[in-house]
Amino acid sequence: MTSASRRIAVISAGLSNPSSTRMLADRLAVATASALAERDIEAVFDTFELRDHAHEVVDNLLTGFAPPALESMINTVVSADAIIAVTPIFSTSYSGLFKSFIDVLDPDALTGKPVLLGANAGTARHSLAIDYAIRPLFTYLHAEPVSTGVFAASSDWGTQADGVAPLGARVDRGARELAEAVARRTPAVSSDPFDPANYLGEGRSFGHLLGGLAGE
Repeated sequence: MTSASRRIAVISAGLSNPSSTRMLADRLAVATASALAERDIEAVFDTFELRDHAHEVVDNLLTGFAPPALESMINTVVSADAIIAVTPIFSTSYSGLFKSFIDVLDPDALTGKPVLLGANAGTARHSLAIDYAIRPLFTYLHAEPVSTGVFAASSDWGTQADGVAPLGARVDRGARELAEAVARRTPAVSSDPFDPANYLGEGRSFGHLLGGLAGE
């Protein structure tokens, strides 16, 4: 990665393999990479299929501790410069697996982070789910979802519905908005979880707590 690089975490909550959820996530990632490239910003994308971590997410909910693979994924997501989050819509809202993953994150971990929201379902009747269910979830977490959420119904992968912008246009618009949000932010810096400064305060050490350094 160069000094201008950004890290984007892509979360796909699809349950099948292959899934239209992952297809939408990939299209959003490709479009975002292109929009960032237009701004001379290189992007590195880390894509995660939540179904691969489903049992670990449940274990985390039950025990309060994340298994190593899930912990690594969480660290990658919360330290990214931005997130692309895509979920299937079940019973008019996000999937249970998607919500369970959000529940294991620290409530403050996504504060100020740009997010591009995506959702898919069998029918366009669920197209408002992004705005009445998913967007409020991320707003509650103090993340910053971009204005355009990208919904894809089964018909969007084929012909265009009357009066509705084609899927490609919605993908490009959302990607440009995410790229603009990323470009405005200072690149995220990965921190060492074992650095005492992260939990004792900058410039402090265990010696300070023990009174072993001059001036304390």
